[in-house]
Amino acid sequence: MRVEVLGGVERRRRWSRDDKMRIIEETLAPGAVVSEIARRHGIATSLVFTWRRRARLATASVGPHLVPVQVTAPPAASVQSIEAPAAIPARKRRGVIEIELGDGKRVSVDANVDAEALGRVLDVLSRR
Repeated sequence: MRVEVLGGVERRRRWSRDDKMRIIEETLAPGAVVSEIARRHGIATSLVFTWRRRARLATASVGPHLVPVQVTAPPAASVQSIEAPAAIPARKRRGVIEIELGDGKRVSVDANVDAEALGRVLDVLSRR
């Protein structure tokens, strides 16, 4: 058990950004219980949830970011495919990205896709 004695005028503990991120990462592990993690670090559960919310909002406002990708073999004939309409001439279509959703559906987009609109669509589809 760790005891921290606060003396002087300062009554609150100041958490560094690295400490906050380390605690947030602990809560994101599979099977993690936020209240247990908060108790272990001697902080209120609500504070951990506040840090998580702020971190999520901060990363959402940064803009596009990289996510893990797994490259697989071409799909079987039974998989449904949702393709973006060919509104752009073929000579300008480049860098097509195909996103496979968990239920076997696919979304194909090219370099001219609106990133915000795609993010909203994928967010809605991931909740289903």
